[in-house]
Amino acid sequence: MKKIIFVFGLLILALLLLFQFSKYALISSHLKIEIIIAIIALVFFCVGIFINKKSLHKPTPVSEDINHQKIKDLDISKREYEVLLGISEGLSNKEIGEKLFVSESTVKTHVSNLLSKLNAKRRTQALQIAKDSNII
Repeated sequence: MKKIIFVFGLLILALLLLFQFSKYALISSHLKIEIIIAIIALVFFCVGIFINKKSLHKPTPVSEDINHQKIKDLDISKREYEVLLGISEGLSNKEIGEKLFVSESTVKTHVSNLLSKLNAKRRTQALQIAKDSNII
């Protein structure tokens, strides 16, 4: 947590220095306004890429005890499996949709498909079957 605060502090400091430099360059008329705007846009673009790589693309740990063959045998798709993991985390359909960037109705469809593939009537029963089968 301290590392994240330190990195964001440095980013804010760098942006503040960039803005001060651009103000100085504009006042002293060494650079045109278009060049200053382009430099600021480039810095924000680089910061966005850095934040995206650091925060959004965390690899999901794959446990070795998960029975991948059983997942294939039940014909569970990758997205349905992600929905099943969301259910196991206790998330609602809306929260799963926000996490996976899909609509709530799409999540409902995946849940319905999971229930039929696992021969379950409720989400809790599907979770129990999945745990018993070493799917999650």
